[in-house]
Amino acid sequence: MIEVLTSGVALGVHVPGLLLADRLRERGAEASVTVLERLLPPEKLATTKAMKTAFHRDFRLALVGQKVAVNPVDAVPSHRVDELFAEWDERDVRRFVVFSGYWLPVLERYTARRDVEVCACQVDSVPSPSFKGDGTPTTRVRLADADLGVLPATIPVSRQPQVPWADRRGSLLLHGGGWGMGTYRERVGELLAAGYSLDVVAHEEADAAVADPAVRYHLIDPRWHPWEDDGYPPFGRLVPGVPTTYARGDGHHASFDLVRTSAAVVSKPGGGTLLDSLWSATPLVFLEPFGAHEQRNSELWQALGFGITLDGWRRRGCSADVLEELHHALLGAADRVPDLSEALLPGGAR
Repeated sequence: MIEVLTSGVALGVHVPGLLLADRLRERGAEASVTVLERLLPPEKLATTKAMKTAFHRDFRLALVGQKVAVNPVDAVPSHRVDELFAEWDERDVRRFVVFSGYWLPVLERYTARRDVEVCACQVDSVPSPSFKGDGTPTTRVRLADADLGVLPATIPVSRQPQVPWADRRGSLLLHGGGWGMGTYRERVGELLAAGYSLDVVAHEEADAAVADPAVRYHLIDPRWHPWEDDGYPPFGRLVPGVPTTYARGDGHHASFDLVRTSAAVVSKPGGGTLLDSLWSATPLVFLEPFGAHEQRNSELWQALGFGITLDGWRRRGCSADVLEELHHALLGAADRVPDLSEALLPGGAR
């Protein structure tokens, strides 16, 4: 039994964990996902939900909040940890894959009572804030390494073939990660003026502010939170005044179906966004990063020839030819990176 440990405060951490669990199950392994926030008391969850809305609406506030963030484990009641340990014992969990470093103090307590394997999987190219605390796992794996300029491992998002450039819609996908953070909504007018149609991921119906037939809005169900179930985020087309119908992806998050048919993704450089780019061969146009770790993500993707900053693209006339060059650099790149699900099961499923 493999336990995948994620956190719901970032879909760029949580969704790769869901993907890994699916890929492990496809290989015949037993895999389960636990989200850290499920251990929190209701009042702490209410605060987390309020922060999500505030950070979406004000990116400057989000940047300040990141600098003063504390480990949510500090708010977990001791009896909830004891209950979790009893559950792991009962299910005979022998291996853990950790996507949020905030889990490491919990695992230190558990490994003191039982011999298990722990692998810390870092989605970003340098340690993100959650991995800068205490805790020494048995092994560490990075999906991207800015220091070495390489991709050491990956998690397949989808086995579907990458969409050829000629078959893509030519539109740009704008998003701000799982919490909808960043300046992407401020770029709608400029990118429309550059001649592109747009798909914009909203997080509130009020985000659909530009009434233009060249702008399509999509919505992650604002009532859904990652700690409520093990499914991918409910996702649907947002049409103001019309009830939104949500659907979940089969084997991957539904928004990836937009990524793989787009000419580029315009976003802050989150680790989950890099993973989507790699497996779709869709280039990234980078906006302002959410912290130093995302800045390093951007630098790595540019060095590999997979992405460009918005300022750099502007200097090249926001040309579609530039995006096509980046797309061709990405083609086949995912196939050259070791599959983490395979590496975790070297002798077959267990």
